[in-house]
Amino acid sequence: MNKPNSLREHLLAAVAELKHSPDRLLIFIDTGSVRCTAVPGLSFEYSYTLQVILTDFAGHPDSVFIPVLEWLRRQQPELLTNLERGKDAITFEADILDGGKVDMALSLPLTERVIVKRLDSGALDVTHPEEPDFGL
Repeated sequence: MNKPNSLREHLLAAVAELKHSPDRLLIFIDTGSVRCTAVPGLSFEYSYTLQVILTDFAGHPDSVFIPVLEWLRRQQPELLTNLERGKDAITFEADILDGGKVDMALSLPLTERVIVKRLDSGALDVTHPEEPDFGL
């Protein structure tokens, strides 16, 4: 799975407060599954909820949500283009702490396609194709 690390790198580069305290950004996967059809071949799709946790965050929530939306445009565009799927797709919770800080948790439903082809040698060629470009 490539998207968790991709989002981590994007947020560390885009959110000023995280550049100085990257240990305050936690990313993990909840409720993952693998979907495969009965067609010939071993290709499949990961489907999971990505949890993004920011601890003791003193910045404005906009400084996180704008980079997340920017990342979703490239990495999971149907969350933005499919109104039905996207209306409840990006959820969050926040615990208000003392001193203007929050612990904030975002949940993102993500998928990743994996194309598996058996080569003539018998070895497997595994690729993770880019998401479709919707021109966002």
